[in-house]
Amino acid sequence: MLSLAPAAFGQSLDLSQGGPVEVTATDGIEWRQQDQVVIARGDARAVRGAVTVEADRLLARYRPRGGAATEARAPADGPAGGGEIWRLEAEGNVTVRTATDRAEGERAVYDMDQAVMVMTGRDLRLTNPDNVLTARDSVEYWSQRRMAVARGNAVVVTNDGRRVRADTLVAHFAESPAPGAAPRPAAATGEPPPSSLERVEAFGNVEIRTAEEVVRGDRGVYSPNSRLARLLGNVRITRGDNTLAGQEAIVNMETGVARLISAPGARVQGLVVPQQGPQPGQQPGRQPGQEAPR
Repeated sequence: MLSLAPAAFGQSLDLSQGGPVEVTATDGIEWRQQDQVVIARGDARAVRGAVTVEADRLLARYRPRGGAATEARAPADGPAGGGEIWRLEAEGNVTVRTATDRAEGERAVYDMDQAVMVMTGRDLRLTNPDNVLTARDSVEYWSQRRMAVARGNAVVVTNDGRRVRADTLVAHFAESPAPGAAPRPAAATGEPPPSSLERVEAFGNVEIRTAEEVVRGDRGVYSPNSRLARLLGNVRITRGDNTLAGQEAIVNMETGVARLISAPGARVQGLVVPQQGPQPGQQPGRQPGQEAPR
């Protein structure tokens, strides 16, 4: 086992603040003093506080405490002498987790100075108790800003099935309670407690699906706590064969009702396809109000 002290900061999947980082591995740990890097191979694990990083291979890049990463120092500034990690790289079957949150991907790079983690590769996923965020190209997690950025066919799905998709999603999270603080209570009305996801901003080919409608636009914003989404730019609401088009729409994600709003000086357009076939209680070939033949 090897201990290194990181630089400072702190929150959720945050490795940038606190005590030493403990690194373990089944296939050995290599210390490259000239490169100022420690490499752990085989079921490698780095633990700092409540955060655990697991991967096939871990690289912990360190520097003398308070010094530049490229500055040559004596061995006392290395792993056994109190050097601080400024960058952690994880490769192969990467999982970063706490008791409540979990991030998964093929590769992750955590910059301690910026308090940001970037995950790439297949099956990118960021999970917390009330939503799942996935992406094709990358997921960035900015712990100090309480923000995640998902790029490439990004999708956020809440536990109750609400779904927002876009080229890029920016998720803003509520501030975590202080250690030892009581959790936020549910509302007295019996409503569920506030979501940890405060706001989702969507950019490019935005799509929201409800039980009966598909709403598309150029950009949008969704608030899980209000259950309302607002879409802007080339908005289209589709229900079966029927389509409405405009520049802005408000979608109530709880009721599934989407309302198109016309811009000043513009008109809302729609294509409504008459229902085909006989209506309930109507005989084939007979129009409504027409008597049946005797």
